[in-house]
Amino acid sequence: MLDAKVLVRAVFRGLRGLVVEDIAERDDGLVVTLVTSGGPAVCPMCATPSARVHDRAVRCPADLPVAGVRVELRVRVRRLICPVAACPRRTFREQIPGVLERYQRRTARLHAALETLTVELAGRATVRVAPGLGIDLRRDTALRVLRSVALPDLVVPRVLGIDDFALRRGQVYATVLIDAETGRRVDVVEGRGADVVTAWLREHPGVQVVTRDGSTVYAQAVREALPHAVQVADRWHLWHNLADAAGKEVAAHAACWAAAAATGMRTGRIAETTAQRWAQVRELRDAGVGLLDCSRRLGIALNTVKRYDRAAKPEQITRPPRYRTTLVDPHRDHLRQRRQDDPGVSVQQLLTEIRALGYAGSQNLLYRYLNQQRHLDTDPHLSPRRATRLMLTRPSNLTERQTTRLARLVAACPEMTALGGLVRSFAALLVPDPANADALTVWLDQARALDLPHVHSFVRGVEQDHDAVVAALTTSYHNGRTEGVNTRTKMLKRQMYGRAGFDLLRHRILHT
Repeated sequence: MLDAKVLVRAVFRGLRGLVVEDIAERDDGLVVTLVTSGGPAVCPMCATPSARVHDRAVRCPADLPVAGVRVELRVRVRRLICPVAACPRRTFREQIPGVLERYQRRTARLHAALETLTVELAGRATVRVAPGLGIDLRRDTALRVLRSVALPDLVVPRVLGIDDFALRRGQVYATVLIDAETGRRVDVVEGRGADVVTAWLREHPGVQVVTRDGSTVYAQAVREALPHAVQVADRWHLWHNLADAAGKEVAAHAACWAAAAATGMRTGRIAETTAQRWAQVRELRDAGVGLLDCSRRLGIALNTVKRYDRAAKPEQITRPPRYRTTLVDPHRDHLRQRRQDDPGVSVQQLLTEIRALGYAGSQNLLYRYLNQQRHLDTDPHLSPRRATRLMLTRPSNLTERQTTRLARLVAACPEMTALGGLVRSFAALLVPDPANADALTVWLDQARALDLPHVHSFVRGVEQDHDAVVAALTTSYHNGRTEGVNTRTKMLKRQMYGRAGFDLLRHRILHT
């Protein structure tokens, strides 16, 4: 059987310099009586050791709970007499460094545990969690503990990651700076923009590489403050921007791939209105009317006028209908087979049959489904977004059916074939390699030669930030850790529910 003294020593081994005399149980927890181990103590004024006891006092700090039970210490400490007659401190109370600090009402190890809790949970959440752990705590005390945690020293990294986040979306922003190699938080400053970043970089020299997104503001700030630093664009943002351009191209060529993918185009009044508006815009533009004037004359939005003006023919504007998943979809094969076997079968009969198979929808939903001829689709309905997703997904992650559908999609027209090739070749560039610098030049030349206006817009963006893009594709540096810090910052903001100010949010960001 385990000796009780051994168990007590194991539980209270963190209380160095104290000797347990007694343990008593009360309704609200345990009371542990301890005394100092004796021996001389050093005067805090003249640093002279003394063992002459003048008086004794009892301190009652809280300690870490035991098995969820609150623990209060009763520590008897000595008041000693300083042996130096000239010392202004005639008597002094002995301290227990590392266990019980001066003026503290809790032990050092309980305070360290509270620091960890408050850094992770802040005020209110800590107060909700602490009673379950056997710790009494109030919200204001939790915030004081959090603010007392010293911030890490600001060490300027060799590779700096920069990004901004919203304190109040659309109104107030802040900028976070991290060590892009280790993920260590460096600093958080109020505001965003070239002035903020330029001032910080000039005050903290030593950065050699800066990773960032495609912001021209950050690019200009780094050029002004650190003209010799290497700027690295973020590969994720490059892929995201290409994905946006590819999505617009896929939507513009929907008329080409819709038939190949067994997806019908919109017909009826919507298609007629689209063709009519396109003809009106083209007529006004041929007459020399400006885009804004066209918007006013036709009563449609300026961006809509621009979209019609860019389209060479109305088919480039027409989109496939957007069909959401319905309760009829699981019974599509049954409906298609029944209509093939008996074209005159009634809808009421089909409704009775699929209800026996588990259909729980309405008759009107079945009517619409059949009138839209969705039962004839052998594959799920393909929208421009889903078509783009097929093109952007890693080929090894596609199923056999998706691979077949993608092959039909990219073979629908020359533009789609070229777009599929561009996407695959650019994806290969996202694996850093020194040879990617020349490969990027070849890719840009190929993209410019194709009739893909939205991809041309992406190409112009790459050319404006060419050096940073080359650095992203040829080196291992990236801005992923900064994006991860921003994601965690959103969680911290939601934990604090907007009740705390910037200083407390900055405190938590730098500690996480």
